[in-house]
Amino acid sequence: MDVECENLVRSEFKDCIERTLARLQRDPTSMPFHEALLSREAIFWSRFERSFSTSFGQRVIEKISADIARYSGARNVTTQKQTLVTLSASQFSAIENNIHTARSNTLGHSPNWNAEVENIFSMHSGGMRETQRVISDLYFERDGQANYFSIKTVKPNIDQTAEAKRDLLKLKLADSSANVYFGLYYNPFGEGRELYRWTPPMKIFNFHRDPCVLIGRDYWDTLGGRGTYDAVLEIAQSVSEELQHKVRQYGIDSL
Repeated sequence: MDVECENLVRSEFKDCIERTLARLQRDPTSMPFHEALLSREAIFWSRFERSFSTSFGQRVIEKISADIARYSGARNVTTQKQTLVTLSASQFSAIENNIHTARSNTLGHSPNWNAEVENIFSMHSGGMRETQRVISDLYFERDGQANYFSIKTVKPNIDQTAEAKRDLLKLKLADSSANVYFGLYYNPFGEGRELYRWTPPMKIFNFHRDPCVLIGRDYWDTLGGRGTYDAVLEIAQSVSEELQHKVRQYGIDSL
């Protein structure tokens, strides 16, 4: 990974931890029953994790992802990219029907990204045209291709997932050469995508097979090339080691 990019990622990680510590100091909480039943350290880490999850949110992942893409040779890197998509009314209707069928769990329906895209492509594209706006969490161009990402929490609900698929289908139909992705920045069930088992969104995508779904290593390595996932984890570990003393000084030791 480029040294400048590594420093940017490191800075984001450090800021997250420091914001978390500042928030805990600013907003002390009395938990008498927890304090009676648990150790002071257990209480601190419980509060720290909840507060850290607030700091380490969508904005941070988007920022780090954009930096990695940019320093890996991508062009026109943009977060919250707005795209006007023009399709036929019948194609927009087909997309809505696809999402409705998936959400309704119609008998015999099984998500299959490639087959669904091909099916909607085959429909008549003439007649009345409509334009709709799509917002992508991350966009960049590489090797002459547009890349659109919908980045979600690692356990997305069905509404978030359905909206993301709706947007990705619109983008893919508007530009068949574009790469469109549904990205989860880590897999909470293990490294392999076949281990992912959060069931609510599985009506919408086949998380184990759909090529547009990127989880963990696949997500980061798509952004920055092979080895990016490991590099980002190594930076996180380095920041943890660097700030351990500060965490203890301003956290556990001050309880």
